[in-house]
Amino acid sequence: MRKKNWKGSGDAAVEDIWFGIKDKLGSTEFLGYETDQAEGVVLSLLKENKEVKELRSNEEGMIITNQTPFYGESGGQVGDTGEIITGDFNFEVTDVQKKLGDIFVHYGKVKSGTIKIKDNVEMKINKVRRNDTRAYHSATHLLHESLRRVLGTHVTQKGSLVEPSRLRFDFSHMKPISNEDIEKIEVFVNSMVSKKTDVSTRLMTPDEAVENGALALFGEKYGDEVRVLSMGDENGKYFSTELCGGTHVKNTGDIGKFKIISQSSIAAGIRRIEALRDKQLDDYLNNKEKLSNLSSEKNDEVIKDLTKQIIKLGGKPSLDELDQKILIKNLNKQLETLLVKSILSDKRKNKIKDEEIKGIKIRFQNVEGLPTKELRKLVDDGKKELGEGIVVVFAIKDDKVGVAVGITNKLTEKFDAVKLVKLSSEIIGGQGGGGRKDFAQAGGQYQTKINEAFEIIKSLI
Repeated sequence: MRKKNWKGSGDAAVEDIWFGIKDKLGSTEFLGYETDQAEGVVLSLLKENKEVKELRSNEEGMIITNQTPFYGESGGQVGDTGEIITGDFNFEVTDVQKKLGDIFVHYGKVKSGTIKIKDNVEMKINKVRRNDTRAYHSATHLLHESLRRVLGTHVTQKGSLVEPSRLRFDFSHMKPISNEDIEKIEVFVNSMVSKKTDVSTRLMTPDEAVENGALALFGEKYGDEVRVLSMGDENGKYFSTELCGGTHVKNTGDIGKFKIISQSSIAAGIRRIEALRDKQLDDYLNNKEKLSNLSSEKNDEVIKDLTKQIIKLGGKPSLDELDQKILIKNLNKQLETLLVKSILSDKRKNKIKDEEIKGIKIRFQNVEGLPTKELRKLVDDGKKELGEGIVVVFAIKDDKVGVAVGITNKLTEKFDAVKLVKLSSEIIGGQGGGGRKDFAQAGGQYQTKINEAFEIIKSLI
């Protein structure tokens, strides 16, 4: 089924069809806020972007009725799916789109029977899919407000996608969100979910809504009357209030546990968050754990195999001495790469903590079993993730401690990595160290002094 042809590819002649239908039929009445099934009358049938008198078995087409419980895609929320039936007629609804603002068009395929204009039909949406979708839509509202609380009121929505299996939210923000801030955002959302408070829906004029503290999306067109969604309890006041025409849960407890699973930059000053909830989140975490265990087991097997190969090669007189050395060197390199990968994927060995002091982001990373030559890469990775800030990494291996400090370019006017790393080295029982203002490295021997060294660095910021 070629959806692009169905929905119109921007062709003016195709889009003109909807103006004629709108003049003839008027608006579709949406009943989906109160019900998930309803009866209706078929007002128009379309096939291949042309009005027809009937749709027959196995034909793809579109059905327009006088009223519908099906939500039409808008505001980032996907359209409902389900079925339209009467007698032996069955039409599988695969999508619903809104044309010219308020004509609801049901897209799909006739599974059996024939439908004609003026036939009475029964419309049933996929309730499980709708419930998941509206739970994600409500989660999006809580996420939006939580972002504003943690990152600042400059955060405004720039786009969203609300599906039955996930949510995606685009917003204005200049830099990556730290792990600490992500945790704060999740705590805000989950606290509102755990309070299990009813969601309020009110109809107001746009001016009344804004006076009541509702967030309006810039660039959106609102009619004479708008729906105002308020949810979450914060000391007797609503946590989030927004203008929204989408479908939502009746109680915040219906959202379920919430977690951000990724963040990315999609344009200058625009970031994207993806999040999961409830059963989809449980499935994701379970699969992630299985994959992690599988990866860990696979790494262990490869490491053992490489070790055996190195031992065998070391005692093979048939190999030319130079070839033997080259082979062992290459195998050792592969082994070392796998060992490093294994260490960094283990949160018990690789501990990362992001903080902010006087507006300056600082990362503290402590890794057990890591060769000191890997410090530079970890510092560079940390600087990229912070965007702007200071990265301090300690590595412990064979009773020795390595320390490296990285400072992003703009901050080198205020801070010197060489001075900070020398101070750290003295505390952990080393001497000196060296480098540049943006990166410096040193060593030591007192593992128990690592936290003390980091606290000293923090006190200088």
